[in-house]
Amino acid sequence: MVVDDPVAADGDARRGGRAGARGERRPTSRRPASGRRGALDRERVVRTALAVVDAEGLDALTMRRLGAELGCDPMAVYRHTPNRDAVLDGIAELVVEQLATPAGSGDWQEDLRASAHAFRALALAHPHVAPLVITRPLSTPIGLRPLGTLRPLERTLALLEDAGFAPEDALHVYRAVTSFVAGHVLTELQELVVDPEETDDLLRLGLYRLPPGEFPRTRALAGALARYDGGAELDQGLDVLLSGLRAQLLG
Repeated sequence: MVVDDPVAADGDARRGGRAGARGERRPTSRRPASGRRGALDRERVVRTALAVVDAEGLDALTMRRLGAELGCDPMAVYRHTPNRDAVLDGIAELVVEQLATPAGSGDWQEDLRASAHAFRALALAHPHVAPLVITRPLSTPIGLRPLGTLRPLERTLALLEDAGFAPEDALHVYRAVTSFVAGHVLTELQELVVDPEETDDLLRLGLYRLPPGEFPRTRALAGALARYDGGAELDQGLDVLLSGLRAQLLG
């Protein structure tokens, strides 16, 4: 997407990505192609760290664990990344660099929509990393962030200014779209299903655990909650947002 502060997998892939975080800790199965051989450098450290997080979540990533995955003493890792925060910055940059850049269509609304869906696809491919990508830059002044995390911002500003938005208006549009898409992605990643094979929606979503007297409306929406379609929900929100932005540009 359009990420400053700072896909199309489906819900099953999303749940599969989270399953490892709830299970017993184990070595990652998604090892870098180099395995335990080859010279140790920052790129290898970051890619190995990403494999750990993808498989087991952020809590599994420690410098000791990283050293074990790389087959070296943890102190050797510090020669390439000074601390865990630097590793997290590297992971965020590495994932954002995978963000697909949709070909320009000549229609700024369609290009923003395509970018939003590209970010959603990336988030679903890396569900444990998506919250990091969205929130990690908030702790760093914009000029000190990894350059890779800022390129989507620069591309989007250029797109909007070419469409006729004044520079400051382009920034406001970017923030509005980014905030909406980031919020949507974080919400979608929480749409977990207790038992995908269960046909009764209350049981499938675990809503039977909610006291009927306290959550009557939530329980009544079991069917709608079970039919959640992240891509369609994203488009519905974008329709409203982009229509308002278009009216602002033409007004």
